[in-house]
Amino acid sequence: MKLELITLVVIMAFIAAFAYVSSTGNHDWSGSDDQAGMVIDRLTGGTYHPWFHSIWEPPSPEIESLLFSLQAAIGSLIIGYFLGYYRAMARIKQPQLNWSEKEN
Repeated sequence: MKLELITLVVIMAFIAAFAYVSSTGNHDWSGSDDQAGMVIDRLTGGTYHPWFHSIWEPPSPEIESLLFSLQAAIGSLIIGYFLGYYRAMARIKQPQLNWSEKEN
């Protein structure tokens, strides 16, 4: 019961924070790649040149978002698999009680 309450409080805090930030102005929900480049240009006076460039650029921002989402989903599946695996192994290692022992 305690874990469910903590989870509910954390979810409600995220919802409240998202609602507050969303309602307090016009926001650009883009990534930070362009922002970092602008800060580097401002700090170096525009003299910085990247060491390398991307091998392949996605044809549209939608494809880029799709690939990022796919990468996140695959990573979540892998993490979820291993968390489930280790939880199942921990349950297997616990001693099993007989029905007669549970009644006492």
